[in-house]
Amino acid sequence: MKRKHEQSAALFARALKVPPGGVHSPVRAFRQVGGTPVFIDSADGAYLFDVDGNRYLDFCLSWGPLIFGHNDPDIADAAKSAISRGTSFGAAEAGSLELAELITREIPWVEQLRFVNSGTEGVMSAIRVARAATGRDKILKFAGCYHGHMDGLLVQAGSGLAGQAIPDSAGVPAGTAADTLVAPLDHLAAVENIFAAHGSKIAAVIIEPAPANHGLLPQREGYLAELATLARKHGALLIFDEVITGFRLAFGGAAEYFGVVPDLVTYGKIIGGGFPVGAYGGRTELMAQVAPSGDVYQAGTLSGNPVAMATGLAALKKLLRLSPYAVLEARTRELATQLQALAARHSNMHVTCQTVASLFWICLDDAGARAGNNVGDNARRICSPAQIPGAHAQLYPPLFHALLDKGFYLPPSPWEVGFVSTAHDKLCIDAFTTAFGAALESIARE
Repeated sequence: MKRKHEQSAALFARALKVPPGGVHSPVRAFRQVGGTPVFIDSADGAYLFDVDGNRYLDFCLSWGPLIFGHNDPDIADAAKSAISRGTSFGAAEAGSLELAELITREIPWVEQLRFVNSGTEGVMSAIRVARAATGRDKILKFAGCYHGHMDGLLVQAGSGLAGQAIPDSAGVPAGTAADTLVAPLDHLAAVENIFAAHGSKIAAVIIEPAPANHGLLPQREGYLAELATLARKHGALLIFDEVITGFRLAFGGAAEYFGVVPDLVTYGKIIGGGFPVGAYGGRTELMAQVAPSGDVYQAGTLSGNPVAMATGLAALKKLLRLSPYAVLEARTRELATQLQALAARHSNMHVTCQTVASLFWICLDDAGARAGNNVGDNARRICSPAQIPGAHAQLYPPLFHALLDKGFYLPPSPWEVGFVSTAHDKLCIDAFTTAFGAALESIARE
């Protein structure tokens, strides 16, 4: 029996008249999976509840910040307490100091940091610091890595393996993108070639250390360390965009998880406990260049918002107290193992489920496709956008909707990753994998 979505449909019809596309962030419009987006009314633990009264086991988790699930009582209490004292001060206050002290105390390579309001702001500011520190203009990024919607990084690769970037969005001047160089993931030789041609002009290399915006694309072991060595050889800084991976792979994020220390790092999502926030940080000698200490200007009316600081502090203290990382990783790997075992019994499509800590990504291919990987086998993983099967974009939407109809909410895009939280117990994982098998069967019958 198909679920009813009359109220969501009515709300979306209204919304189409106001924000562009009816949404305030493009992926919410369901364009990449088709159909009408569901409008959420409330959430608790591992579950979402929509305006039509449907319940969904949620693996999107607001795109990652909710590592303890929805409406965690400790974080909710911190928000209520902070709101009771005021929602915004526009002045120095103790909450941001306490959160900054906790982070700099626990993460040695973050000696100083500055809070902002989003991951995009954090990346924009970190790049400005890198350019000021090196006296260089060019930035090297990687195809398939997303660093927010700032003009200079909203680009795609040009012809060939690597080279100058062209704008990937209308409204981005070609001149702005001209200082951005793009390399393919999983191809160190291409990076070496770019440095050979532009090394003296490159201020920084920026990468998602576990790329998670064009599928989950874990790089081969040792790649990040080699990249760090190459950047520093040429006098460029290494920036880790840890908006997704920060405090999720480990308390010290991907830098701790992979054992590679960046010069600058950007955070978001978990650092605010579910409220809008971002941050950038690194060595004191670099961060001291930011105003008012130095000449790199960056400011924000709501930066260090007291409510976001309180919820972020509650989330990070809870992470330190419980250290759920090993349990979350084991649970996520079990999910992937079960999904692939189920898929092996269905001949209608080939399923790969890639994981890094508590992140997972389901990739689909035609039934006759060669097996792409075994869980945990890095040598056979999909490591770059070029390796993603062409059929995936067409096969994912029917799977998404089959699972949505059974009460499971996955990211409404073939390219976005799923998340596991402490609220997802073994019963949740088992329920999802059972529904996944049934969804494969229903798709095969269509």
